[in-house]
Amino acid sequence: MILGKFFGAIAAQFNKLGNWLFNKDPIAQMQYEYDKAVEQLKEGRVGLEQYRGLVERVSRQVKEGEALITKLTGQAKAYLKMGNRDMAAQFALQLTKAKAQLAENQQQLAMHEEAYNNNLTKIQHANKKLMELKDKIQKYDADLKMSEAEAEIAKISTSFNMDVTTNFGQLEDNIQRRIDANRGKARVAADMSQQGIESIKAEEQLEKSMAEDALQGLEVELGMRAPETTPVQQATKALGPAEAEAAKKELEKLEKA
Repeated sequence: MILGKFFGAIAAQFNKLGNWLFNKDPIAQMQYEYDKAVEQLKEGRVGLEQYRGLVERVSRQVKEGEALITKLTGQAKAYLKMGNRDMAAQFALQLTKAKAQLAENQQQLAMHEEAYNNNLTKIQHANKKLMELKDKIQKYDADLKMSEAEAEIAKISTSFNMDVTTNFGQLEDNIQRRIDANRGKARVAADMSQQGIESIKAEEQLEKSMAEDALQGLEVELGMRAPETTPVQQATKALGPAEAEAAKKELEKLEKA
């Protein structure tokens, strides 16, 4: 009684486990049922092969019986022609028994042939159904995986909504704020770099003006320029070719010195 309850509880647990597996992975469960059916089909085929051996043995017995009847008939006829009725009677009795045995074997052969053909048809039909089931399992597996992928894509597309109320929307807003801050720093740096440019330019202009004044003073000292403010180009134009050439040579001497 106690063992019965124990095994009953174990069976219930296995039943729960089977139901969990069935709901967890129905494709694997279908594949398991398919594999089990294939094994049963293999066993059925082995049985059918053994049964066919029986049919072949009965068929051989029928052929041997037909040959024996032909032989006994010929022997009985031969003894009748020889006038030996006793021997003919013996062969006639054997012939009667052989015919009865042949009739029984023929009946058995017909029955076994019919049973074999029926079982063969069943196995062929089962094999066809298994092939269809195999294709169906593959299709279901592909459809199930595709539907799961579509569900995940739909879930992702929903979670990827860039609305400000969603996580991705808040992240996007944070990124945009950081981009704006970086651009602000870059603009400030650029604006700061412009400071002092005007004073630098003014200083450079002043140095340039002072250099020009110093050059003009030197020109006056060298007699190349009149004290009045006259452009260098005009003074150069006032010199003749000979004076210009002499001034050029004098400048070259000064540079070499």
